Amino acid sequence: MAKFTPEQAADVLAIKQVIYEWGDELDINNGLSMRERDCLTKDVQYNVGGEWREGLEAVSAFYNGRAEAMRAGAGLMTMRHIITSLRVGFDDADHASVGYLLVFFAAQGEGPFDKYCDPLAVADVKMECRRDDDGEWRISRFDSGQIFRRG
Repeated sequence: MAKFTPEQAADVLAIKQVIYEWGDELDINNGLSMRERDCLTKDVQYNVGGEWREGLEAVSAFYNGRAEAMRAGAGLMTMRHIITSLRVGFDDADHASVGYLLVFFAAQGEGPFDKYCDPLAVADVKMECRRDDDGEWRISRFDSGQIFRRG
């Protein structure tokens, strides 16, 4: 059973919000405005595309490169990240471990789509969040393992 102080309860809400902002950035902008969204630490450790990216610049470069490749092919994807069963634990006052289940839908082109679409993946996500010097919570580590994946 989770027991939080009033301060920790407020921090849980802030942590959830930054994770939802991250998901919204991917869904609405394909990750192309990740720097402007300000939801990742500058030194973030981020596992995407099958490899670890170190730092915000490397993460932004990945999303920009992926968008370029998609535009050269079938076009950008429409994505939706459904975040559920989110759990937060505090390592100390400024560091939190977060786990949740991610259901991920994606299709080429722009919606609405009228054909059936299975989720592209279901993943167990592990994140770490840190309260930075400005007092804001940001994601400092992102990792996920897909337990179901569309073939």
